[in-house]
Amino acid sequence: MTARAASAEAGVERLGTRSLGRGIKLLRLVAARPQFGWRLSDLAAASGIDRGTVHRMLACLVAERLVLQRAGDRHYLPGPLLFELGLALPDHQQFQRRAEPQLAAFARRMAGVAVLVLRSGNEYVCCLRAGSLPLTGSVLYPGNRRPLFTTAAGVAILQTLGAAEQRAVLLDNVAQEIARCGSERLAALQRMRERSDRHGFGVNLGDVVPGVHAFAVPLRGSGGEAFAALCLLGPPGLYGEERLPAIHAELLAAQDRLATEAQRWGF
Repeated sequence: MTARAASAEAGVERLGTRSLGRGIKLLRLVAARPQFGWRLSDLAAASGIDRGTVHRMLACLVAERLVLQRAGDRHYLPGPLLFELGLALPDHQQFQRRAEPQLAAFARRMAGVAVLVLRSGNEYVCCLRAGSLPLTGSVLYPGNRRPLFTTAAGVAILQTLGAAEQRAVLLDNVAQEIARCGSERLAALQRMRERSDRHGFGVNLGDVVPGVHAFAVPLRGSGGEAFAALCLLGPPGLYGEERLPAIHAELLAAQDRLATEAQRWGF
């Protein structure tokens, strides 16, 4: 192969990899708003990809059933092929089924809302939620995806990372936050991280959403890395700062049970 041919082939590979990366980026964005969906213009702005390219990529993703376009408002939503591909991971499904009754029992015992989130790169995705306590402003519902540093559960995972990886994740998360919401919440999110660092686990005393307190501990797999977090949410009257030691102890006990179940299924 000549040098020119090798260079051309390498260029094609880079172009293919870039296109694949942009397609995955669009899928992650679409999955972040599974109920409301996205307008084409908003997806283009959030992804930083020009509108024409986003339109062509979405047409391909819709044709492959990875994305749906809702007839009523033309918003783009996650497609059924995403669920079907997930069926190829039966151990993950088994862990979710086993974790569900444990989470429900924990929520009942604590009289609050219990949530299990999974780490997804620099983000978390809500896996399970138990408890019927109404909490205005909470975004922790199954399927919702956000940057790690936006919730106590994500901060609990961040606390397990080495300094270099934590810095890299935070840089990415700050960029996502500014692109999505501007810079208004950055000081509040910083307060939550500093408070959590002082206590040694995820602690949010209304720092981000007034009237919602949240506490979280990480779940580690057999390799020692945090792959998830258990989070407890409730109002200030139920979970005041004076209860932090008792709440932490309850979280750690539930953490042990869930971690044992996770390791049984290969996490």
